[in-house]
Amino acid sequence: MVRYTVKLSQEEVKDLMAIINKGSHTSQTFRGAYILLNCDEGEYAEKVTNEQISKVLKIGMRTIDRVKKKFVEEGFEAVLERRPSSRIYDVKIDGDVEAKLVKLCCSEPPTGFAKWSLRLLADKMVELQYVESISYVSVGNVLKKMNLSLGK
Repeated sequence: MVRYTVKLSQEEVKDLMAIINKGSHTSQTFRGAYILLNCDEGEYAEKVTNEQISKVLKIGMRTIDRVKKKFVEEGFEAVLERRPSSRIYDVKIDGDVEAKLVKLCCSEPPTGFAKWSLRLLADKMVELQYVESISYVSVGNVLKKMNLSLGK
């Protein structure tokens, strides 16, 4: 297993101490700051073992290793800030589909039902091939956005 060593400069130690001592930060930022300060093997450090860090911070050994690896490979800032999501979401519901959904919601419910339910609307949208697939939660979000209620 590759062993990553963390050696912080005096400026980095000062920045980490500022994060710990004041201000409001995310728990991930605090955790990263504590891990880096305790794993530091530079000249401005008090070396603590990974076992002691994991016991005090109540985190796993693997978390400490991941933070050290991230520091060595990506740098100081990468440890303290979350990486933005790279996931791309497909938009299933555009204005045309919304209009069809509202029209369907305002129509008569199927026989045997007093009113439309979100699941019924979602199933009917797929049945009429307005969309390939849709969840009832998405249907509810569209109706909420349009200020429509199934109860009326």
